[in-house]
Amino acid sequence: MAIEDQVENLSRSVKDFTECVDSLHGEMFLKKLNGWSPRDTLAHLIGWNRYTVKGCEQIRRGDLPFYLVDPGEDYCKVNAVLIREYSSKDISELLDELEASTNELKAFLGMVDPLDWDRDYGVMYQGFNITVRNSVDALIEDYINHRQQLEEWV
Repeated sequence: MAIEDQVENLSRSVKDFTECVDSLHGEMFLKKLNGWSPRDTLAHLIGWNRYTVKGCEQIRRGDLPFYLVDPGEDYCKVNAVLIREYSSKDISELLDELEASTNELKAFLGMVDPLDWDRDYGVMYQGFNITVRNSVDALIEDYINHRQQLEEWV
């Protein structure tokens, strides 16, 4: 898959997630489901857009992304930081921040040399080679999974 196609998949998954969150009303945005509210999920994804930029830069230097060093079980440590960092309870403010962080990620991805997309920089995690492509794939999958969780919950 070409970079442009993957960026289009990212844009589509963000748009679908945004539409799902935007359809929530009042208390539903702040109500917890399995420990997280839709607000928390939104904060998580805002941060992971930015984490993906920083992580891909580290991968391209041959370094393990910072969020993999001590993520906690199911990334609980790095996600807790994001939920605190993006602490607003205002849905419009957080959706604007999601759009901004998505645009930052897409701008970064637009500058990645196509030869670097799948390049093996020697970065391994739990026996798997980490690349720019599979880092973005993981984020896209996260958007899809969280949207499906919200749709089931609603």
